[in-house]
Amino acid sequence: MKSFKGKVLFLDRSDINTDEIIPAKYLTEISKEALKPHLLEDLNLEEFEPQTDVADKNVIVTRSNFGCGSSREHAPWALEVNDINLVIAESFARIFRQNMYNNGIMAITIPAETIGKLFSDFSGSETTLETDFHQQVFIFSTAGREEHVPFDLSGFDRELVEAGGWVEYADSRY
Repeated sequence: MKSFKGKVLFLDRSDINTDEIIPAKYLTEISKEALKPHLLEDLNLEEFEPQTDVADKNVIVTRSNFGCGSSREHAPWALEVNDINLVIAESFARIFRQNMYNNGIMAITIPAETIGKLFSDFSGSETTLETDFHQQVFIFSTAGREEHVPFDLSGFDRELVEAGGWVEYADSRY
């Protein structure tokens, strides 16, 4: 199972599409590793510098409709190869969300009010996240502040994550 903890990257925008996650010009690459340096390079977000802001981050917190656009699997691959195995948002594009779980990566939806509170309380400071799978709680922390945020994960999505993705899940059962 992948790690679902680490430093948090806050992306304060809705409708971040798959072309912004990994530009289409890199879809001819034949390895996930080739996608690594290009994650979010076309994301237009004030004061966001992909080369420095993505480095050493393992979790993304963002607004609604993350992963909209083309249904390519390269977007989750680009996240995975950069050790980002958890995206928390108000909502996800349906196919993108499933591609995340098929790769053993979590795409967790939490209410807009909670996302707003996380942005106001933690964005702009170095924030880390721990995941308690047993209690289904995220623990956000920064200097002197901690917030516990419950989340839902279906049984099947949990099995995909624990197996490492769809291929590993299928290999262990069929």
